[in-house]
Amino acid sequence: MSASYDVIVLGSGPGGYVAAIRLAQLGLKTAIVERELLGGICLNWGCIPTKALLRSAEIKHFAEHASDYGLKIAGKIEADLDAVVKRSRGVAKQLNAGVTHLMKKNKITVHMGEGTLKSATSVEVKGEKGAETISAKHVIVATGARARELPFAKADGNKIWTYRHAMTPKEMPTKLLVMGSGAIGIEFASFYNDMGADVTVVEMLDRIVPVEDKDVSAFLEKALTKQGMKIMTGAGVEAIETSVKGVKAKIKGKDGKVAEHEFSHVISAVGIVPNTENVGLEAVGAKLDRGFIQIDDYGRTGVKGLWAIGDCTPGPWLAHKASHEGVTAAEAIAQEMGNKDVHPHGLDRNNIPGCTYCHPQIASVGMTEEKAKEAGYTVKAGTFPFIGNGKAIALGEPEGFVKTVFDAKTGELLGAHMIGAEVTEMIQGYVVGKTLETTEAELMQTVFPHPTISESMHESVLAAYGRAIHI
Repeated sequence: MSASYDVIVLGSGPGGYVAAIRLAQLGLKTAIVERELLGGICLNWGCIPTKALLRSAEIKHFAEHASDYGLKIAGKIEADLDAVVKRSRGVAKQLNAGVTHLMKKNKITVHMGEGTLKSATSVEVKGEKGAETISAKHVIVATGARARELPFAKADGNKIWTYRHAMTPKEMPTKLLVMGSGAIGIEFASFYNDMGADVTVVEMLDRIVPVEDKDVSAFLEKALTKQGMKIMTGAGVEAIETSVKGVKAKIKGKDGKVAEHEFSHVISAVGIVPNTENVGLEAVGAKLDRGFIQIDDYGRTGVKGLWAIGDCTPGPWLAHKASHEGVTAAEAIAQEMGNKDVHPHGLDRNNIPGCTYCHPQIASVGMTEEKAKEAGYTVKAGTFPFIGNGKAIALGEPEGFVKTVFDAKTGELLGAHMIGAEVTEMIQGYVVGKTLETTEAELMQTVFPHPTISESMHESVLAAYGRAIHI
């Protein structure tokens, strides 16, 4: 007889495994199906191991600038790429083991293998020991996404890389082309630049990190250029030719002219493709748009018993958004199954923060100043530079700023945008504020600790209303 559960979760990334844990906490018999590694892309090949790589690059950067802090380090600072990668993989392995432990702790049954929907409430799992069909009252699809590849730049793992190849390189690039300036592209550009590669970033749009506020994009471009990167915006790679020696790329510049450039390696970071093929979604009636499963704010697909969360659904495609969706879907399922003690809230995409871990870091939430104006708001925006912040100067990190955007009529916090040291650790303050529907009045009355970089948040709020103290 096939195993039967209350809920089956298809995929164990940050959406899937979190959903499974919350379901188990709510007393539901839960199974999770995973074809590769528990923790999915995020823990094994994405968010976490890339941060380990970036930390190594950051340490190297500070060591090379030790004299700025009154310190002397004898000899040249050299990167042992194999050791850097080994550390990164060790971090990923540790977290994979942690998820395995959490599955056991919460009594979640793990089925390793390729999962395919046979109906909205049953899944066939093809594993090493053959195929089995398991069933449940509900199924959550959390199959994630993979790197999008350009037809003329198929990844070969040698000269043309996706993020996975870039995390476990066979050799150190000497001259690197990064196609795409979203979070993934810019993070790898930052890492390899700090590690000593000559890096060129090509972005089709008119500015890098195009989803961010224009002021943030402009500041980052100046910072990366100062670090030695070449930034080409309004440009596109039209053809790539690889050889044993390296890569020849034809790049159409902003002026419309095509020129050939030579590189040792290429990283393709031009978006993602949802893992929704061969899952059986169409056969059970799920609606897809450009491959992404269409859902409501609770994860419902419109097919009874079938739910979806994470990167296989519409964006933003972020691990924390997937985890939040996982909890929301789990609680909505429990409620449908008669649990009157849970009260799920639909996802509000306006309150999802975005973080890019380059050097300097970027963090944001809500609308940019431009988007707020386009939406019809009369805007009050305030910016405070890190050069006016005592802690930033003491840290030797005075480059950056915080910008806040308010509705001039109501004082509602519409958005916040930061660039500089540790801003990815600070953005949650604004996220909490937006979630609690705060206005400028509450933020102005908040006491920020001194000395901290977070004081720049307070000052930027004050600046929006002409009350900044330290500038």
